Amino acid sequence: MKSVLLMFLAMLCAFSAGTVKSQSFGSEIEDRLAGNVAVSDLIAYAYRNNPAIREVREAWRETVEQYRITTGYPDPEIKFTYFPEPIETRLGPQEWVAGLNQRIPFPGKLSQAGKVVEAEARVAHIKLDRIVKGVMASVRRSFHELLYIRTARKVVTQNLRLLVHLRKLGETAYARDRAALMDMVKAQSQLGQIRYDSILLEELELTEKTRLNGILNRAPDARIGTLVDEGFQPVVFSLKGLYQLAEANQEDLRIARALVERADAKAELARFENLPDFKVGVSYSSIGHPDVPVRPEDSGRDGLGFQVGMTIPLWFDKNRGRVARAEAGIRKARAAEEVAITEIRTRVHDLFFRLNNAKRLMALYRDDLLPQAMNAMEIAETWYREGQASFSDFVETQGVYYNFQLSLARASADYGKVLAAMERLTGQAITKTSRRNKEKAQGGIK
Repeated sequence: MKSVLLMFLAMLCAFSAGTVKSQSFGSEIEDRLAGNVAVSDLIAYAYRNNPAIREVREAWRETVEQYRITTGYPDPEIKFTYFPEPIETRLGPQEWVAGLNQRIPFPGKLSQAGKVVEAEARVAHIKLDRIVKGVMASVRRSFHELLYIRTARKVVTQNLRLLVHLRKLGETAYARDRAALMDMVKAQSQLGQIRYDSILLEELELTEKTRLNGILNRAPDARIGTLVDEGFQPVVFSLKGLYQLAEANQEDLRIARALVERADAKAELARFENLPDFKVGVSYSSIGHPDVPVRPEDSGRDGLGFQVGMTIPLWFDKNRGRVARAEAGIRKARAAEEVAITEIRTRVHDLFFRLNNAKRLMALYRDDLLPQAMNAMEIAETWYREGQASFSDFVETQGVYYNFQLSLARASADYGKVLAAMERLTGQAITKTSRRNKEKAQGGIK
């Protein structure tokens, strides 16, 4: 718990000392988001500005402060009693009585309650990690989706120009009786489909930009510049290694383990609750002078008294119920830990399959189908010019090449999105890290 408190104080000092620096850094990133945008820029911006992160961070700080509250002694109690009609005593009338009492918990009870709060602070800090990683993963997924949309728009623009050129060739061929009317209809239909895709992708880009700006806590229409593609990043861990990383770092499982520790601490605290608390105090009584002919020598002397007391944990059934409830909490927490392990392994296996599937699709389209489609389109064009194939064959090969280009972009985006989900689950990077050269940092998809 001391390390948690020291971390909290260090964060507060860093925050108070670096306010001006933080503002300049924020404006620098804001300017960078209008230029060449890497996913790391978006992550840094989201970490500083996402309200969900700030909310959970403050919740963790609340739990940290709760430690001092829980481990402190109960407030002392002061009492004052005034007698409108003084009570006659041998020394004189008792006019008022003042008392001061302090409750002292059984030795060890407060420290044990502090251990419960320590476990709760660990849970709160793990929840902060979970929210931070969740936001980072959301940023990366949105980044890859927006990158796909912009890549698809670029593909659409290129194929639109190509198809317009083909249509003009077809119109010329139709005028010379080298193409049938049905060929022209197919070309026009393909052109209409690509124009529809262009409109749809434009709307999808606006939607995805709004979603990404929402994660960054920016205006919905804020500009997002050229996206820098990270490229393909192969995973360097086996499925067994990913299981081990997830079981060590995944937040749900870490929370389940911390809850087991909290349940153990609560069970021990329940046993302390069955022990008595002590009370010490002092009282002071104001005594007036008696209205009698012969006064005692010590008449009018005020009274001073000391008090010692303790609670009696008499209701044994309640005490046993308190301990039994705590032990049931332990069993519940351990069962939740087992459930979390099973669910995490299932999620890792599912993501690992989807990651490999996207990788295979990328290789299939990039290394096999796209080259074949390009070659088929060149052959169809040659045959068409030589009169050995129809114009519709030429248009169909162009359509196949266009669809394969979009499929490659889709598979690349899916790989990046699944990779973000897997790294969130494993709690660390699982790909080979390489330095980005300047040419790649300056490039991107507009």
